[in-house]
Amino acid sequence: MTALLHQLSNLDTLTSALMGGVAVQLQPIAGEVPVIQVCIEGRDELPIFVTCSDTQFICLCYLWTDEDVRPERRAELHEALLDLNPSVPLSSFGRVGGRYVLGGALSRSARAEDVAHEVAVLSDNALDALDALAEFLR
Repeated sequence: MTALLHQLSNLDTLTSALMGGVAVQLQPIAGEVPVIQVCIEGRDELPIFVTCSDTQFICLCYLWTDEDVRPERRAELHEALLDLNPSVPLSSFGRVGGRYVLGGALSRSARAEDVAHEVAVLSDNALDALDALAEFLR
């Protein structure tokens, strides 16, 4: 966790600057895998989780759960996710457990500025995805 926090120590300031000065808070999450939760003012319901492996940074935003999907529209939702994926080239849709996510990745050698840009883009893409896919959700 210390290495991740050190490398991304100014992620909040950098992300805030990219997003017009809104408040950005970083919260380390204890566990076996180092994770930093990034909360952006006005988007508190869509935090971004940043972690890393030996080769890459991984950024995820949890969008909704399986229970949030209208059962009769599940197949249509999956088709829509596949169709939308090319429209958000810096992010991709997926599932982790029972949660739908939007994710992005960068090289482990990326600068904090690059990670901040990924976080900002991912946050914007998450808002767009919720708008575009609201009809499939309860």
